[in-house]
Amino acid sequence: MSRKPKFETIEASRRLMDSMAVAINNMIEEVKRPVDPEAGGAARKAELQSIKQTATDCKELLIERQRLEQMVKDLNENGAIDDAKDYSGGFAERFSK
Repeated sequence: MSRKPKFETIEASRRLMDSMAVAINNMIEEVKRPVDPEAGGAARKAELQSIKQTATDCKELLIERQRLEQMVKDLNENGAIDDAKDYSGGFAERFSK
């Protein structure tokens, strides 16, 4: 009889954080990529808008990773996620948009 491996929230969270770090690094590299100097008009505007959207998405992913990191820390300390704990970010994150 095959036995399913037990799901571990902490381990899954760590794997997700590792994957998020890779995604964040890829997005940072995308933002650093220079705009095509040959592009003009609508093409240039679209490329700049894409860079801005990538930077915004990267910031949001970074905030989510920080929340997940705090959740893992709490899990390690308490052995459970406290229902009353708010992982929605701090003051600066809520008003940064």
